[in-house]
Amino acid sequence: MPGPLRYWEDYEVGKAYELGSKTVSEEEIIAFARQFDPQPFHVDRVAAEQSMFGGLIASGWHTCAINMRLMVDNYLHPESSLGSPGLDEVRWPRPVRPGDTLTGQIRIVEKRESRSKPWMGLMVNDTSLRNQDGEVVLTIRATQLIRRRPA
Repeated sequence: MPGPLRYWEDYEVGKAYELGSKTVSEEEIIAFARQFDPQPFHVDRVAAEQSMFGGLIASGWHTCAINMRLMVDNYLHPESSLGSPGLDEVRWPRPVRPGDTLTGQIRIVEKRESRSKPWMGLMVNDTSLRNQDGEVVLTIRATQLIRRRPA
């Protein structure tokens, strides 16, 4: 189910939107990493215990994928979301471990009308995921393309 229908005009600079939560299992961590990031500390529990992380951790790209899923399920709407021209910054300040519950939030930091496409606006936002202890495990600064309200 998509997030609520909001057009560019409905967003306020400074306002935060909740993205919901997701608990990450060991099986998910290993399955994602086997396919996309098969480093030992993502796929092998024994090797991970001997690594600097002291145990299995999720790939940062898995953490980004979880964030994207939360955005699609709870924030974006197919009628108004037009994608993104890219990310300016991605950070993983703490590892995600099996059993962690990640909760997301997105905050609008800037918005402007498109100069070349009057039916569209751009927004810069800061997204974060926190674990169950309130520790930040992911931050992203991105630009989002949003449809303007139809006339």
